[in-house]
Amino acid sequence: MQFNQSLLRLAFFLLPLSGFSQTTFFQQGDKAGLLLERFEIKARKDSQLNFSKTRPFARNRMMQALAGKGTGLSRVDRYNFDRFLLNNPEWLPDSLKGKGLSAKPFLKNFYTSPAHLYEVHVKDFDLVINPVLQLVYSKEKDNDATLFQNTRGVSLRGRIAKKIGFAAYLTENQERTPSWVRAFEAERRAVPGAGFYKDFKTTGYDYFDARGYFTFNVTPYIDVAFGYDRNFIGNGHRSLFLSDFGNNNLFLKLNTRIWKFNYQNLFMELHNADNRTGDRLIGKKYAAMHHLDLAVTKWLNVGLFEAVVFGRPNRFDFGYLNPVIFYRSIEQQNGSFDNSLAGLDIKANLPRNIQLYGQFMLDEFLLSEIKNNRGWWANKWGLQLGAKYMDAFGIPNLDLQLEHNRVRPFTYSHGDSVANYTHYNQPLAHPLGANFKEWIAMARYQPAPKWLLSGKLIAYTQGKDSSSRSFGSNIFFPNVPPYRQGDFGYGIGDGWNNQVFLASLLVSYEWKENFFLELNALIRKRETKTIPLISDNRSVISIGLRWNMHRREFDF
Repeated sequence: MQFNQSLLRLAFFLLPLSGFSQTTFFQQGDKAGLLLERFEIKARKDSQLNFSKTRPFARNRMMQALAGKGTGLSRVDRYNFDRFLLNNPEWLPDSLKGKGLSAKPFLKNFYTSPAHLYEVHVKDFDLVINPVLQLVYSKEKDNDATLFQNTRGVSLRGRIAKKIGFAAYLTENQERTPSWVRAFEAERRAVPGAGFYKDFKTTGYDYFDARGYFTFNVTPYIDVAFGYDRNFIGNGHRSLFLSDFGNNNLFLKLNTRIWKFNYQNLFMELHNADNRTGDRLIGKKYAAMHHLDLAVTKWLNVGLFEAVVFGRPNRFDFGYLNPVIFYRSIEQQNGSFDNSLAGLDIKANLPRNIQLYGQFMLDEFLLSEIKNNRGWWANKWGLQLGAKYMDAFGIPNLDLQLEHNRVRPFTYSHGDSVANYTHYNQPLAHPLGANFKEWIAMARYQPAPKWLLSGKLIAYTQGKDSSSRSFGSNIFFPNVPPYRQGDFGYGIGDGWNNQVFLASLLVSYEWKENFFLELNALIRKRETKTIPLISDNRSVISIGLRWNMHRREFDF
């Protein structure tokens, strides 16, 4: 509670200084992300688009970045570009306002443009309201129960006097998930991407997803956002810094963009791990993160990241409000009790429509033990390497991506069960936690404007913990005895060795604006190489429709 009050005081202290045009952010999974990724890599040296490591993207900055880029495009890119403009009417220049309006609005006031149910654009006020819907029905091999997702809700966004931006996303959800997702839910006591939930029809889940925030500017260079939502740091399919896999959280975000720098401060209130027994207040913990992105050249960006997760009895440690980088010094002043991490990332946009990217996450290490190579438990780090290839092999709108992730045992964990790198029983970064190595290959192809084919291959090996010993995969366990037994001999994959292969193919057709009809096929094979030997093969066929929201995917 004190953390909330502190953030509100800071926000309202800054608010009177705001006198600059404000924005909202693209929703999770917005189709605009694919267009922006293509434009960035193909343009290679764009000073706006190249700051792409922190998401969600701000609408005003992306509209500025795409200004004047609507010529010389392929038929599919031209279609996507026009739809991008259509979906962001509050940011259109006066010369384009009024274009793309519906010939026959519904009941005169609804769907005045094909993109939005209801919109208002008058002096000092913009408002956009849309329905949210996703209905999916699936059949899993060797499972008599029908799998389903039933999501209904509403999203809205707007601006007041071009000084304050606001947005909200509210959905009611019922779903029955595939068997491996139910195993995750049973182990973690968490529904992936959700918070509080209730059982639904014995093997299903019912939960409410509520997100919202408001934004303003301190100066033309500093944006402030305060709300309850998700953030992502990185260019990969996964992130070793901060991902949007888990539940929403309360946050205060300051983003400073000036010259060749983009500097983000992120302060969050999180929930401790909890067994969800009885009605009671779940314990709180807190996180503070910095990410500095530097444009070394017009095509090369290098970033520095640091984070600290800490628990305090109902209060935030105000030393971590320091906006200057290097939390480790503050953490040491507090007695080195908190969980601090540091990282380095890099992204290079190369000729021939290729992007290389990577992350290195450092939790803890001792150089002498790295040299001795004895598998010391506290040499904790994670590595990501990836590449993207737009218009691969000269084929328009064929995009390929290859990514490798590996994380040492006990990375993200801590000496207690509070300050681990988690929120609401889910990891803050990679969904697998730690002690794994993973390969991801993805292909995306748009043969025509409304069609999208997407394929994905994922293979990973993870050393799971046994019932009597932690091998460092479960980051919720304290990394001290009796959970950890011994100091040496820990390598990636040690423990109960699980090997998983997942392949999926999606066919998507955009029937109406932001209304998708989709068919998806997925197979998942799991084998254990240690006793007890287990072989589990699953396949799922899904058909569904999706309107103004992201796809629910369980690719782990």
